[in-house]
Amino acid sequence: MIKFPKRLEKGSTVGVICPCSAITAEQEKKCREVLEKMGFRVKMADNLTADYAGYMAGTGKIRAQWINRMFADPEVDAVFCARGGDGCGRVVEYLDLDLIKANPKIFVGYSDVTTFHLLFNQVCSMGTFHGPMVSSNMIDAFDEESEAAFWDALTCSGDYVYKNPIGFPVKVLREGRARGVVTGGNLALLSASMGTPYEVDTRGKIFFIEEINETGNRLERMVYQLKNAGKFRDSAGILLGQFTDCDNKPMPEYDAICCFRDALEDYDGPVLYNLQTGHGEKHITIPLGAECNMDTKNRRILFHMERESTDKKECIGK
Repeated sequence: MIKFPKRLEKGSTVGVICPCSAITAEQEKKCREVLEKMGFRVKMADNLTADYAGYMAGTGKIRAQWINRMFADPEVDAVFCARGGDGCGRVVEYLDLDLIKANPKIFVGYSDVTTFHLLFNQVCSMGTFHGPMVSSNMIDAFDEESEAAFWDALTCSGDYVYKNPIGFPVKVLREGRARGVVTGGNLALLSASMGTPYEVDTRGKIFFIEEINETGNRLERMVYQLKNAGKFRDSAGILLGQFTDCDNKPMPEYDAICCFRDALEDYDGPVLYNLQTGHGEKHITIPLGAECNMDTKNRRILFHMERESTDKKECIGK
């Protein structure tokens, strides 16, 4: 069973890491400021502004060492990614997964961070959060609805209702109801997981997918790779998030959802889309590893999280 670390509280210590690409010195300063303003104590990895190969925050070994250190540090309650980017594959071989499993902590990020979600969910049996990142989302434009959902997900025990922002209706691609553990993340990283020890396992699960900056033909290739590998067929239901700037210039009206509609023509499970989770301006948190109940009739998505702590206090963020 996948369990989630104890709920987050004001005054907790947050460790900030760049497990993929780097941020600037100015962004590093703002990351600390915004988290301290939220009421957290902050520990920062020392590679946040490092530059390796022009697109990574240090070597894979250095980035893994900081992930391991944050999970090993008894003072750190949660690990927040500053941003995603590139280069997560280099980190995997240096992660101490036994250490991470023995020291479960709140872990938040998305995009390239998908690789770590898969590892922590499937290997460490630890729930994680596909949610806003400090530099990418919090320092400049953390909108009220995304922030409220972030707090709800990280501070509640038990049930968490997914609520799209006002003006963004959840839409139905295929009707039905389903229940299962939610898994997934970024399409490119899910596709890249094929054949690895952390290959996405969708058997009986709710499969969540989002993407950014992919052309129609590239998106098509990755969608059909997952289809042909049985990842859609094996799943109980599918949730589709944002597909930001995934333009099909030769035929703009044939967008990402049209591609999924074709790929899922023979799919038996329910499919909801237009979830505002991914690389858009809004980012509603999804607790990966939680039990998910989805119902297309009322377009309701409910997550249930089993916490390490039995604390049943109300959410602190509203």
